[in-house]
Amino acid sequence: MNLREPASCTVETTSGTMAGGTGRYEKRMSDLRGLYADERAFESILEQAGDPIVYDVSEFRPSAEAGDMIFGLTRMSPGKIGAEFFMTRGHIHARPDRPEVYYGQKGWGLMLMESPQGETRAIEIGPQVICYVPPFWIHRSINTGEGDFVMMFSYPADSGQDYGIIERSRGMRHRVVADSASGWILVENADYIPRPHQAVQRLLGALA
Repeated sequence: MNLREPASCTVETTSGTMAGGTGRYEKRMSDLRGLYADERAFESILEQAGDPIVYDVSEFRPSAEAGDMIFGLTRMSPGKIGAEFFMTRGHIHARPDRPEVYYGQKGWGLMLMESPQGETRAIEIGPQVICYVPPFWIHRSINTGEGDFVMMFSYPADSGQDYGIIERSRGMRHRVVADSASGWILVENADYIPRPHQAVQRLLGALA
């Protein structure tokens, strides 16, 4: 067996970038159409702002093999669409029994998580805060601060991502909106479609 060479990457928290990775991608506002409740506000801001970058990701992918690990850095701009904060698309892992770890580097935000049955959890993340996303939890990052939100992440290399699980339910069960008293609150997503029991059991591996 040929052993892989060790490697290192350098994180620049001021700019929210990582040098030495194997790839980088970005999501512009137009890529996030359909995520927000206030579609009219979305289209208005998109037209006025000229399709800005909402978040970008630098990553290190040594392989896609079981037993290996992917890691990287994500940077999200501050902003709101209506009352909702900027967010990532969100996903569950294609192999849903794979976990993920996030490590706050700069700014303030949330990890919004949802179980297959529709239970919601929200963990606040700031500098030097580590968030553990257990297996089988859908998750998305949300910037609730006034500046860039920067996090390091790591997950098993064979995890994959499934974005369709959120789309099929017309979003996550709760939305995160600004609140003058507490900074943010969770509100019910009026468009949410719960997953059928059989789909939940299949996802959890209870059905063949």
